[in-house]
Amino acid sequence: MCCRSLPSPRRPRQHEKNRYSEESTPGAEKLTALPEREFMRIAYLDCFAGISGDMFLGALLDAGAPAEALEQAVEALSIGASLRVERVDRSGISCTRVRVLEGGKPVEANEPLSEQARSPAHGPSHGHTHPHPHAHTHFHSDSHAPAQAPQRAPVGDSESGHSHTHGRSLGVIRDLIQRSSLTKPVQLRAVRAFELLAASEARIHNVDLEEIHFHEVGAVDAIVDIVACCAGIEALGMDAWYCSALNVGSGTVVCAHGTFPVPVPATADLLRGLPTYSAHVEQELVTPTGAALLRALEPVFGVQPRMRVRQIGYGAGSRNPTKFPNVLRLSLGDAAEPDMLPDTAIPTHPHRAAISVLETALDDLSPQILSWVAESALAAGALDVMLTPVIMKKGRPGTLLTVLCHPEQSQALEQLLLRQTSTLGVRVRQDQRLSLERRHTTVSTPYGEIRIKVGEQAGEELNAAPEFEDCRAAAERCQSPLKLVQQAAIAAYVQRRRTTQAPGDPGVASCANQTKPGDTPGL
Repeated sequence: MCCRSLPSPRRPRQHEKNRYSEESTPGAEKLTALPEREFMRIAYLDCFAGISGDMFLGALLDAGAPAEALEQAVEALSIGASLRVERVDRSGISCTRVRVLEGGKPVEANEPLSEQARSPAHGPSHGHTHPHPHAHTHFHSDSHAPAQAPQRAPVGDSESGHSHTHGRSLGVIRDLIQRSSLTKPVQLRAVRAFELLAASEARIHNVDLEEIHFHEVGAVDAIVDIVACCAGIEALGMDAWYCSALNVGSGTVVCAHGTFPVPVPATADLLRGLPTYSAHVEQELVTPTGAALLRALEPVFGVQPRMRVRQIGYGAGSRNPTKFPNVLRLSLGDAAEPDMLPDTAIPTHPHRAAISVLETALDDLSPQILSWVAESALAAGALDVMLTPVIMKKGRPGTLLTVLCHPEQSQALEQLLLRQTSTLGVRVRQDQRLSLERRHTTVSTPYGEIRIKVGEQAGEELNAAPEFEDCRAAAERCQSPLKLVQQAAIAAYVQRRRTTQAPGDPGVASCANQTKPGDTPGL
């Protein structure tokens, strides 16, 4: 395996020498030793050729992520997969390519060709930069037990009209990861990536999250790419991750459901709110797997921060286009002083990110319009909107309108407030948001299936609450008090944790079967 090794990731203690040395950067000028104090470790992803799961995996290894950690993560899945690492050339750049093996053979050689792989648009003259299949999904009302390999579906499937493998559901993939011996942080990030993929597909197809069945993205190579990348991220132990704007490519690709413009729907949904552009080639450069990994990583997007770059890794895409380096560049370095980083954020926690806060105080605007502006801001991508009663000058009662958003969305939301309210100005400041790892699970109650939102930190569950909209719909359907539905959902979740039931196990019967003569329906 042709990869440099990186020392065990940790913060240096006081009076400890800098872990980077001249030997780690051959040919470089002699580096001035840093002061004997702690410094922040920074990783920067340069996505000038987009990003895919295998490119990210290659860049992690090439930059120094220990191969043993990634191999152990793949073995922990117990799906008969392994990694093959090789050095390749991409437009004159020596880089690392990673291939997923199943039974000792490349996965792409074992699995049937997808629609886009058979399309002339992906032939030699128009090579797909990342020939990984897209996030093709199906959704069914029946349940599927966990399986090590997808089953065949008959020719002429009603959803797609073509022969394909019957994909794994989100629940099956979540169960596969959570039942493995992977460390908790790796499990959480990997599950989060698949939940983000499923959420995007659910929005696109207008179906419930748990009904999504991944086809190609649920295949062995995609699962391995995501899990191994999460293991590599954890092994590097960086304090902060940054990422450039994403080159998404251009043109069209042929998927199972037809011809779509680049980026494909799932990728486009995952990239909402992130800085993207199109340049250089008419090919798909960002895959759904790559986009989901970035979303799960939650880097700060923008130009490279001021940093001392110590390690550089290049991860290769599968194709080698002419005069275009199909690689993902990962730079690792450090900052001795806090002011070396941009003012937007100094993340020191895996889930700390930059955030913009927009505020304006209003005493001459109708409450009806205020409500509409709040709804419009949320629809435009705001993370949260708050309306706070305040007393303004001359004793006038007013409203403080506060909008929280990602920095890249700030300008659009500033214009929304200036155009749609009566304000003459908006205060804007940069802040930081520390958020818990979030996931959803489903419990069975006498009122039907209810989703539970769970908040975790470093593997420890800190919060769990039933989704309000699910509870409201169940209360209306069963004609029962909303508070009883919420209480039943919480009780079901607590009971399942006590009995260590796996997610998706059958619960109690539906509300219709629980009603007794003389009882209020659903009680």
